Amino acid sequence: MARDLLAQETVGATLQHITRTATELVAGCDAAGILLLHGKRVETLAPTDDMVIESDRLQEQLAEGPCFDAARTSVGERVFRIADFTAAQERWPAYAARARDLGVGSMMGFLLYTDDEDLGALNLYAHRPGSFTDDSETAGWLLASHAAVAFSSARSHAQMEQAMATRHTIGEAMGILMGSHRLTEDQAFDVLRRYSQEKNIKLRDVARRVCHEGRLT
Repeated sequence: MARDLLAQETVGATLQHITRTATELVAGCDAAGILLLHGKRVETLAPTDDMVIESDRLQEQLAEGPCFDAARTSVGERVFRIADFTAAQERWPAYAARARDLGVGSMMGFLLYTDDEDLGALNLYAHRPGSFTDDSETAGWLLASHAAVAFSSARSHAQMEQAMATRHTIGEAMGILMGSHRLTEDQAFDVLRRYSQEKNIKLRDVARRVCHEGRLT
């Protein structure tokens, strides 16, 4: 499983493999997803079921829930668990009451983190109350540990590819300006930079415009 995770070619494929693997390898797991928290805004990645999306949306609306807490916690607890949604919940009462209507019987949330960064939370759901055992939690934690490394690696690779592509585009745009206006390399880059600042457009987008249209408009 760990080898397969690292072998995925894109961030999206890595995340889908993580959540699909959770439903296959963690006993009692019916659905899984990854939650990212941007301030108080929630983003759901690679959900295996619509219930995951609805649960994340509900936690965003209420600003409470085990997945919401797992994604924003950098110290302390890194695993959250609700064993039985039919029982009264003191910690997340509003979320638990409404999650039952979504068909959630039990759930677990695991912080995805490496030594360098927090990446969100891996969230596992079951329709039946009491589905997750201590063995399920151990398996989920092991999966989350491998998943965090694979997620971080895939994201770093994607960022590097994007940076290289942007550098190539900027270089091509500079070449166009140098040829059409007889500019030096430094002068061509300065033209792109000034246009970017004056128009409040990202430098890579300015470069794409030059490459597409052959000039700045």
